[in-house]
Amino acid sequence: MTDAAVAVAGAWTTDPSRLPDELSSTFRGVMGWGGVAVWDESVDIVDLTREFAARTVQECCGQCFPCRIGMHEVAEILEEICEGKGTEERLQRALELSRHVAEASRCDLGRTGGYAVLDSLEQHHDRFVAAVRAKQPLPRGRYASTVVAPCMGACPAGVDIPAYVEQLRIDEVERSAEAVRRRCPMPATIGRVCVRPCEDACRRGSVDEPVAIRTLKRFVADTEAEPVVEPLPGKPRVAIIGAGPAGLACANYLGANGIKSTIFEALPEAGGMAAVGIPEYRLPRQVLRSEVERVEALGVEIRYNFRFGVDATMDDLFNQGYEAMFVAVGAHQSARMGCEGEDAGYDGFMPGVEFLREIAFGATPLTGETMLVIGGGNVAMDCVRSARRLGFSDVKLLYRRTEAEMPADPVEIAEAKEEGVEMVTLVAPTRIIADDGVVKGLECRRMQLGEPDASGRRRPEPIEGSEFVIPCDCIVPAIGQVCSVDQLMPSHVEVSKWKTIEVDPLTMQSSDPRVFGGGDCYTGPSSLVAALAAGRRAAVSIAAFLQGCDPAPTPEERLEHAMLAVVRDEVQAPIPFTGSTEKLRPAVVPPEVRIQCFDEVEGPVTAADARREAERCLRCYRLAVGVV
Repeated sequence: MTDAAVAVAGAWTTDPSRLPDELSSTFRGVMGWGGVAVWDESVDIVDLTREFAARTVQECCGQCFPCRIGMHEVAEILEEICEGKGTEERLQRALELSRHVAEASRCDLGRTGGYAVLDSLEQHHDRFVAAVRAKQPLPRGRYASTVVAPCMGACPAGVDIPAYVEQLRIDEVERSAEAVRRRCPMPATIGRVCVRPCEDACRRGSVDEPVAIRTLKRFVADTEAEPVVEPLPGKPRVAIIGAGPAGLACANYLGANGIKSTIFEALPEAGGMAAVGIPEYRLPRQVLRSEVERVEALGVEIRYNFRFGVDATMDDLFNQGYEAMFVAVGAHQSARMGCEGEDAGYDGFMPGVEFLREIAFGATPLTGETMLVIGGGNVAMDCVRSARRLGFSDVKLLYRRTEAEMPADPVEIAEAKEEGVEMVTLVAPTRIIADDGVVKGLECRRMQLGEPDASGRRRPEPIEGSEFVIPCDCIVPAIGQVCSVDQLMPSHVEVSKWKTIEVDPLTMQSSDPRVFGGGDCYTGPSSLVAALAAGRRAAVSIAAFLQGCDPAPTPEERLEHAMLAVVRDEVQAPIPFTGSTEKLRPAVVPPEVRIQCFDEVEGPVTAADARREAERCLRCYRLAVGVV
């Protein structure tokens, strides 16, 4: 955390002395929606406040009078003061106007911006009066600025959600799609399967229900026009290992920078876990393939069935002329249960990742009447729901905690139960029971919840002597995945004790400056949207590296990164909003119908419904300005 600020003002929910280190190490001062924090006494608060007001005017949507007119006049008054032309009467006018803007604006940008300017004018009133009386122009500082929102802070990719929702509200679908694609190059995929942390953070939820952000993203992606893309000329300069979301995102954003790449993929299909780990009833294969084709249209070649480290090593690829490499290997290995018999090779036992991969390639990997799936995450839900579609009549999900502690998407849990999946909680497997090499049952032990563990959930503790047996035909463990890249990396590329690649979290650059890494092979198993974010960050850094520049983030990028963390962690104030509306919920296929096949469960929404849902957005933007 930062050293104590030289001066602070305002009503920061986050204590200014606890703001991210990135702020005090990069900026001499910061003014944001919560006030001012200054680490250098030479910072001119008057000019900083002028800049903040001017940037607020730039970001204003112009749809309400207080912000559009009031903040514009406040900015003009502060400009007059900084030019040496201000008056005390006009300064008083700025105070009154900023209070009005704060109290009467319809969106958070105006409200929080108004309060921030008001706080600065009140807390540093003597400085403003002195500047007015001096009648001398003030030296202008160098500044960086960013706008963030709670939903953006929750999104691993930092997608500008209010921007694309606002464009959709005014029926500008193409502009909405542009806003999405700046940070999310696969919106049709993410619009179907994202775990939507943005909706958990949506402040509309404190009024009635969160905005259906994921549904709107899917609508935009399914509606936008097909682009006309010209393939990039020349030879590829970057080798990308893995055609999952991280690798595809990297290739996409490299292409946007005019840099051609080649992707090397171990599977015969692109998409990584999105292709072989998510069933078609959630993500139709053709939707994903269309997004892959959009990347290929940039001139990106994907070489399938390529075994990195076997068909070619890292050194081999560099010797072929590639100038940089992005390692984006996914987590395709199942974690072990630690259960007796799981390594015996019994018929009827198959790890969840393998089970879903076989289904994705058109196989029926397991048959029978009763299947037990162990786990409580989204992969486990995909396994139990797929089992019902394969014809298993009795499907049980075993979880060592209660249903309330399951990390899976609540919608997935509810839909699994609708499809006839039985949730058996507070149990843990101890031994696989087999006869002549064939699974016959699973011995389990009952659990009870103790004190919270590192995840914040109560730790499951075994109840001695509570063992019992559940008869079954098949067992599918789905308790997590692992990604090990230690055997793929040469000795000079550092790996962690968890066998993941070590990279700078901001630049994604490894100990070899030519090698970048991101996605599951850096973080361990994570979400698709987090992988897309890693691919974009790596592409930006690789582009800088190839141009002979330092890939370190710019001040604007550092400010955004830090303020997204601030808005993510702060306690959100109550919303002065009345009126309640229902969240848009797409129609879904009835459970008795959908379990008969792998057709997509969730239906589309109409343009009118999408616009109405976009109108529910409260546009919770907040502005921050840093003194460079």
